[in-house]
Parts: sequence; C-alpha cells; structure tokens
Amino acid sequence: MQSNSLQNKGGMAQVTRSGQYRVMVVDDSAVIRGLMSKWLEEDPAIKIVGTAGNGKMALASMVRYDPEIIILDIEMPVMDGLTALPKFFEINPKVKVIMASTLTSRNAEISMRALSMGASDYVSKPTTNREVASSTSFQKEIISKVISIAAASRLRNNGEVFKGTVSLVDKQFTPAGQVNRSIEKRRFSTGKSSILAIGSSTGGPQALLEVLRDLGSVNIPIVITQHMPPTFTKILAKHLTSATNFDCKEAEDGDLLENGKVYLAPGDHHLTVVKKAGKKVIALNQDAPENFCRPSVEPMFRSLIDLYGGEVFAVILTGMGHDGLEASRKLVEAGGKLIAQDEKTSVVWGMPGAVCEAGLCSGIYPLNQIGSKIKEKLTGLA
Repeated sequence: MQSNSLQNKGGMAQVTRSGQYRVMVVDDSAVIRGLMSKWLEEDPAIKIVGTAGNGKMALASMVRYDPEIIILDIEMPVMDGLTALPKFFEINPKVKVIMASTLTSRNAEISMRALSMGASDYVSKPTTNREVASSTSFQKEIISKVISIAAASRLRNNGEVFKGTVSLVDKQFTPAGQVNRSIEKRRFSTGKSSILAIGSSTGGPQALLEVLRDLGSVNIPIVITQHMPPTFTKILAKHLTSATNFDCKEAEDGDLLENGKVYLAPGDHHLTVVKKAGKKVIALNQDAPENFCRPSVEPMFRSLIDLYGGEVFAVILTGMGHDGLEASRKLVEAGGKLIAQDEKTSVVWGMPGAVCEAGLCSGIYPLNQIGSKIKEKLTGLA
C-alpha cells in the first residue's frame, strides 16, 4: 500500500510507503551518507527522505524533506551538529534527533551537551568507512533507535506506527502498537529500603539528571545501569556530579558501597554488588550481554536480590527493549519495591512499559515526580 506523499531526495521524487519513518542523514562525508542511507533504507520501515553535508544545508531543506528523525554528525564544516541542533527544533519542535559521532572523550562530552539540548539519543560511529560498512552491530543499533524513537513519537502524537515487517531489528525493539491502558499496580511493600537501583536506556541521561536532582539526597547507596558505551559513562558521571547534590562516579571493581553515593555501571561492563570480608562492594564483569546489552540491568538487579532481598528499591526509566524485566519479577517476589516512568514522559516506553504491563510496578509516575516519590517512600512520608 502506498500513499501519495512525495519526498525529494537529490532532486528526484521519491514515493514514501504508508507508515514509513522519514529519516534525514546529515554527515560531512559523502561516503558515510551513502553507506548509512543504503542500509538504513534496506529496512522496510525506514525511508531516507534526504541527506545533507552540513548543518546549514540540512536546515535549508528541513521543510522540503519533512523528516521525523535526523541522524546528525557532530563535526562538520560550515555548521556543526551542535550549532544546528536547536535550529532544527525551531523549525519543527517535534523532530527527533540522534547524534552520531566517533567515540572520543571530546565527542562524548559534546553528545552529552546535545542530549541536554533536546537530542533524543546518540550512536557511536565506527572510526573508518570500512568499519561503518561492515559493522552489523552499529547498523542494528541505529536502525533500532530510529524505529523505536519514531514509533514512540507517533504513538505519543496519536499517529500510527509502521505495520509491516522490519529487517535487522530484533522483535524486542519493534513497537506492537498502543499499550494496554488498564495496567494493574501492586501495593508498595512496607519494609525498609537499603539500596536504590535504577535502570535506563534511550533518553536515560536526562531522566537520571532530573530524578537525582529532585531526589536531593538519600542515606543509602545508589547503583545505576544506563545503556552507554565506554567513555560516555565517565562523562555522564561527571555531569551528574556537577548538576546534582550527589557524588556520582563511574564504578570500579572493588568500590566499597557508601551511603549517599552514586555508582554508574561503566560502558561494556555489567555492574553487580557482592559481599567481601563482610562488606558490600562493586564487582564488574564482562560476561555475555543480556538482552543485547552490556551493561545490563538484569545482572545488577539479580545481585542485589541475593544480598538485600526485599530491601531493594528499584526504578525503571525510559528506554527501548525490555532489559530488567525478568530480574524485576524476582525482585518484587522477594518483597522489593519497583516503580517506573510513565509513557508520556518517556522517550521510548520500552523498558518501563514492559515492567508496567507485567503488573510488577507499585507506582507509574511522570518524570518530574519520580525523585520526590522515591524520597517520600524512603523517608516514610507516604
């Protein structure tokens, strides 16, 4: 089935099939633009409506291309990605932007700034054209994020998601449609909480910032698994420390858990907590990815159940997929508390939606209430 919508790409009229997600690729390398456009468009759900070699060119063609998703390089001549980003939102406040850059400390810092300015997510680009062409993990990651973010945006705005078959993307990333609106919630357990554990993915950095800022301070340790590559987690820990009252660090193997401190799982490592010489310490490992993720929420939650039982207070924030779902079942069975971010304020309601639909949550809150709700429950005010 086809619509009559025509999109102009390189001066040629393009027919967009009904429901396809409209994507524009902005990168100063013609080779990268061509490679990314080619394999992105191999997925039936995606239509490349335009490409541009710098931010200025992209801005000039925004109205003509009308993209839903922009994949935006950081370092470009004439106008770089960070300069162009807010100008995209001025033209179309609903457009979603995924930053794409090679994995360096500088680019990680810039990507974090871009997220604070409204970018939805980021991907780490391989360093050479050959790696871009051959890296199936990179291809799968960016296709997954394009589909998940675009679909979530459409659902939020009462639009329809792509109904056809998608390629390369695992079924866990493919939105099935509107979620069940009659979600059952559990009663909060009355026991004390001795550790706070947070899992997040797409949209997570900004969500974590808001939650910790609203939380203020607590007298228990906080452990976080945010799906991020190496380098990015160290930058995120620094940002969280500077913007909140918490001392947040990228966790290291053997770190002693201290009350009031935040420990962030480093990229490409699972974070667990174990007992050594009578003390609870961080233990990192590079065991196989779970739910395609390393770090994964699953091993973190499992380790906490083993040590703390029902004294775990868990939070699932925005993110695609369903990482954390299985361990969350065991966590609430053990008597722990679990809350999640609501659909409206999530960039992608995958991870929180999964635990909500499974009936595991005692609370489902908008982002601007989560920090205060945690505080209430920890201090016994609610």
